[in-house]
Amino acid sequence: MSIRRLPPHLVNRIAAGEVVERPASALKELVENAIDAGATRISVALAGGGIDGIEVVDDGCGMGRDDIALALERHATSKLPDEAIENVSTMGFRGEALPSIASVARLTIESRVAGGEGWSRTVDNGDVVADGPAALPAGTRVRVEGLFARVPARAKFLRSPRSEYAACVDVLKRLAMARPDIAFTLDHDGRRTLSVASEEQAARVAALTDRLLVDNSVAIDAVREGVRLGGVAGLPTFNRGVADHQYLFVNGRPVKDRLLIGAVRGAYADMLARDRHAVVALFLYVPFDQVDVNVHPAKTEVRFRDPAMVRGLIVGGLRAALDGAGHRSQPRPSAASLGMWTTSHVAPAEAEAARDYGALWPQAAPASAGATHFADAPYDYRPAARAEPATAPVPSFPMGVARGQVAATYIVAEAEDGLVIVDQHAAHERLVLERMRCATADGAVASQPLLLPEVVELDETACDRLETRIPELADLGLDLERFGPAAMLVRAMPAMLGQSDVRGLVTDLADELAAFGEALSLKERLDHVAATMACHGSVRAGRILSVAEMNALLREMEVTPHSGQCNHGRPTWIKLAHGDIEKLFGRK
Repeated sequence: MSIRRLPPHLVNRIAAGEVVERPASALKELVENAIDAGATRISVALAGGGIDGIEVVDDGCGMGRDDIALALERHATSKLPDEAIENVSTMGFRGEALPSIASVARLTIESRVAGGEGWSRTVDNGDVVADGPAALPAGTRVRVEGLFARVPARAKFLRSPRSEYAACVDVLKRLAMARPDIAFTLDHDGRRTLSVASEEQAARVAALTDRLLVDNSVAIDAVREGVRLGGVAGLPTFNRGVADHQYLFVNGRPVKDRLLIGAVRGAYADMLARDRHAVVALFLYVPFDQVDVNVHPAKTEVRFRDPAMVRGLIVGGLRAALDGAGHRSQPRPSAASLGMWTTSHVAPAEAEAARDYGALWPQAAPASAGATHFADAPYDYRPAARAEPATAPVPSFPMGVARGQVAATYIVAEAEDGLVIVDQHAAHERLVLERMRCATADGAVASQPLLLPEVVELDETACDRLETRIPELADLGLDLERFGPAAMLVRAMPAMLGQSDVRGLVTDLADELAAFGEALSLKERLDHVAATMACHGSVRAGRILSVAEMNALLREMEVTPHSGQCNHGRPTWIKLAHGDIEKLFGRK
């Protein structure tokens, strides 16, 4: 077959395959153009999640009639003043986004330069169908309608309007986070869903992620070899169930780069469980000659000249900032929680025993000059804790019998053949999960109505995901209903979870559905949701347990499948055999 030149419309469609994958891709290109035009306010309107329509309006420099015509030609751009492509400082420069979009949709550009006349041009799937004057304020308005309407092979890969809308929101949030000096608004099907004014970077990040981030984060400011790292990093205790809340930028450009993601994971490696992820917004500023931003058609990946140095800067900068946070933690105990702390009551018999024990110490015996008496020491040697008596013989249970609790986290039990140490949270988490699985297999998990229904505020897209799974969640005992655009009403919780953190549970469930809801089967989704519920409903580290409670936990572990590991793969208990203990003390 001989080589031939492809017709222009086919070339544009091929280019569209690289740049325009879905409505969010087209929105990204249009908003980046508005940013590069020097806009101070950008308004976005979507219809049908962006599938039916996208409109971007800005108050930037605008274009004249000739510039509009050139903007719709391939490889025509105002963003490269010379041939030094490596020094590009704008959001985009490939010069093919607009003609690519126009080849697979109906695209209308209206623009006016300050003091000039407005002009409009419409291109319908590659054909110019309208060209003439337009009345509008200085700036540019771009409308995209019927994306892939005439390209059924591409249209069938689009997801539901809700999913496409969620992707558009994510794109706009990242671009708005990169430019806090620009005001952004978003309307979806005629309803305002996002509005942020020009503000400081930290405030913009919190406004687009979580308002609690302001009080639960540290500022990042580090420099190494001319590369600067800024932004905010959430405290290790302020974490999420998926990594979707990590926002990374290179020279103001949102990226999803594996090197940067790995560096963030490395910085938090010893402070977070494997199933938890940090909330960060990091802004990396690199000299143009040390980074290549044109290694991906959508410019979401970059290549650094010295990747090891960049990784070291991120890991070192994050750790230094987190170390400076000291003992800060999230959340701060509520007034009600603080009020539950009371002075421990000491029984008369225990007080008498303490006095008798204190009488054993020498109090005022004469001594030579300079000698120190126990009574004069700065320490109180009398017992300040309680212990359970060790009964004998030890009952024959595989996990032994509880003898006490260490650090309000670990149960210490005595077995016939050694010492058993149990992580109470990890163990109970597995037990709750297995209970939920059994209850689901037998029918439905029992619900416990809340005395007062609780409202949980979330992103609109998170509410959309939860709303579509309400019947499945009801089978697991969680009764939800939509409560406005950006909130869910919780009426009942799974009875076996007891007094769980309602807000934390619902937030994590939304994250789980975002990460796994589209690709997994119903059974796999239910397993993920049940595991998240079990984590929130289990006995937490730091809770004081009675001996009866500890023994009940041990007995249930003995009859529960997979109780040797928690839901995240960590061991729930370890055993020190008598021989091991004897070796520790040099007896063997």
